[in-house]
Amino acid sequence: MTGEPTPHEVFDQAYAAFDRGELREAVRLFADLEALDPDYAPFPYMRGLAHKYLREWDASLRANLRSLSLRDEPDQASAWNAAIAATALGDWAQARTQWRACGIPVADGDDPVALNCGYSGLRLNPWADGEVVFAQRIDPARARIRSVPLPRSGHRYDDLVLHDGARQGERQVGDGFVPVFNALQLLERSSFETYAVFATCPSGADVAALRSLRAAGIGNVEDWTAGLHSICLRCSYGKPHAHAEPGPGAWNPERSLGIAATDRAALDALLETWRAGGKGRAVDAIEGNAHAPGAPAEGVVWWDYTDDDTEDDDAEGEDA
Repeated sequence: MTGEPTPHEVFDQAYAAFDRGELREAVRLFADLEALDPDYAPFPYMRGLAHKYLREWDASLRANLRSLSLRDEPDQASAWNAAIAATALGDWAQARTQWRACGIPVADGDDPVALNCGYSGLRLNPWADGEVVFAQRIDPARARIRSVPLPRSGHRYDDLVLHDGARQGERQVGDGFVPVFNALQLLERSSFETYAVFATCPSGADVAALRSLRAAGIGNVEDWTAGLHSICLRCSYGKPHAHAEPGPGAWNPERSLGIAATDRAALDALLETWRAGGKGRAVDAIEGNAHAPGAPAEGVVWWDYTDDDTEDDDAEGEDA
């Protein structure tokens, strides 16, 4: 006869479910463990962690606060996760309390936290293709995207994004490096649209000229051909064309550009100014696609990213 699992078996099952990415099962099992030992802080902490990766912010906040209440000493991991959950919920008083517990100097108040935390990389949709973009952090868990993400990411230039606190690799900016964090959720949609522009640029100076133009309704221009390591973007859009075959180190005039613009009229005005300023410049096609950010799937352990040099789908901005 098979009886009820022992507490030790439930313990093993709970951590195994978490390690497999089966987060809903992990939540249930850690709740069972809490019922068996309600004064053991790691159990609500782990439940709160699973709720965080499920993006169940109210439940994550309550579990992490429970973890903190059971400890005799401060626990930065619980406080950090509580602060992330409170930020997602817009509970700024609680977020400020927890950031202070993490040693981050913020004053009391009910308004959003505003800090300049520098630049970072953000791994968008880390449970899927993991495109990395650059962003300006406005507090320890929120950042505004400063690159032009690929349309398929569902994100845009100037989106406000909630991100995790665990460093997941780094990216070079100039002579230094910035940390990379996993994006967790879109908080505020940008007013900019993303346009994929396929253009003929006779030289690198023509791309630089377009990127340096300042015009109303334009947020950023990026040369995806230089920043992407993937299949030809034109081919992915089904745009028939003959591939240029430059030699090693030679310039490829066929460029795939990402442009953040408030609308098509602003984009067209920018491109017309650019075309008129140089011989041989041409716009071959423009694509504008609307996508929504993805969502994590059950059974994918996406939060523990092993960073190496094999990533092929990074769209890394040039303006960090």
